[in-house]
Amino acid sequence: MSGNTDVVTNQFTLGDEQATINLAHAFALACEASTAVNKGLVVYLKGDLGAGKSFFSRAFIQTFLPGQKVKSPTYTMVESYKTSIVTIHHFDLYRLCDPEELEYLAIRDLLLGSFVALVEWPQKGEPIFPDADVVIELQHPPGFESENRKVEITAHSTVGKAVVEQMMTNMRE
Repeated sequence: MSGNTDVVTNQFTLGDEQATINLAHAFALACEASTAVNKGLVVYLKGDLGAGKSFFSRAFIQTFLPGQKVKSPTYTMVESYKTSIVTIHHFDLYRLCDPEELEYLAIRDLLLGSFVALVEWPQKGEPIFPDADVVIELQHPPGFESENRKVEITAHSTVGKAVVEQMMTNMRE
């Protein structure tokens, strides 16, 4: 999954929920277009409570599976969605007490083959969880006066860089 490469960062301001959906859609289409995900892609979703991590994940999953009911994995820690191209694993590690608990989820078995792992609260899984190929950090303004969200997308591997570059192409079209 991870490999050494120059770190590439892109920053955006998302004005409303539709802008978040559009970003998730562009990112999902980039994953779909990239053969790099055949070996797996680990995406860390960072941000405070209410920043939009689960919303982004739902929009990403529904790009592949329109109309799919996307359950929050807050209590189960992982929900998996099989598509015709890739398996999407949506992790929420917020309630994880000890990273060793990931071994009970058979995480190594889940992260084989063609997959995208969307990981909320990844810092709770360190050092067990694999390094990120892409980090998406969502921030909301203090006090929630505005729907605006700031997002920073950083590629940390060759695979991640290919997907982020494809996403940027998708957004220009």
